[in-house]
Amino acid sequence: MEHPDHTAASSALHGPIRVGVGGWVYAPWRDNFYPADLLRRLELDYASRHLRAIEVNGTYYSAQKPATYAKWAEATPPGFVFSLKAPRYITESRPLAHSGKGVDSFIYGGIEEMGDRLGPILWQLPPSRKFDADDLDAFLQALPRVLNGRPLRHVLEVRKPGFLCPAYVELARKHAIPTVFTDSPKFPSLADLTGDFVYARLMRSIEEIATGYEDRALDQWAAHAQAWAAGRDIAALPHVGPTQPPGPPREVFVFFISSAKLRNPAAAMALQERVDRLA
Repeated sequence: MEHPDHTAASSALHGPIRVGVGGWVYAPWRDNFYPADLLRRLELDYASRHLRAIEVNGTYYSAQKPATYAKWAEATPPGFVFSLKAPRYITESRPLAHSGKGVDSFIYGGIEEMGDRLGPILWQLPPSRKFDADDLDAFLQALPRVLNGRPLRHVLEVRKPGFLCPAYVELARKHAIPTVFTDSPKFPSLADLTGDFVYARLMRSIEEIATGYEDRALDQWAAHAQAWAAGRDIAALPHVGPTQPPGPPREVFVFFISSAKLRNPAAAMALQERVDRLA
């Protein structure tokens, strides 16, 4: 399914909803998501015209050159955005409060070349990272919020059960940093709303299903995405604290990650179609 108009679905009552996948280079997508005869240098061009967002995992292993960020942006249509996964040498440093030099190197090292294609910056904390309120507080306080006049959006993914506590939720809300909602049997999950946008990573796709998820599950996630975009909390999802009262519209990002990666583009397109139909 193609989306020639990449302006994300939105209205006065709903924030835009963008559905995507992790990365765009994956050999099994050839003759599955990508046409068999598509030139490899055109894969991003193709992916960005069938999806609304891509989470870049490569930046987790090493920051890119400014020219690379510019090239990515130029290959994509208006309305498309990238989420950049922050380098692991920052999130794995000890303590986080002393990672300022690394943070600045990444933030001011060229990502401004992406312009309006730059979406959220994902800070993924490893499963070994314990919840230390003072350390995390200092880290979140120091994160740059503006780059060349453009607001920066940060989102935090926590992977240790010790973060599933009211103190963490309170701290994230203090800094207005959204927490990733991770739907996975492997990692802790909390849907507490802690920022002004929502970021979900869905990790249960099944290879035997052409769209990765059964229709009923995709319908449910479309309803969840619409509820988030309308500013509503979702009591049916796991929370640390009580659900929040309805608030202003929120931008929503949903990524199909890992699991049966072969099926993730189809899952993303199927979910985006449902979301757009409900808008």
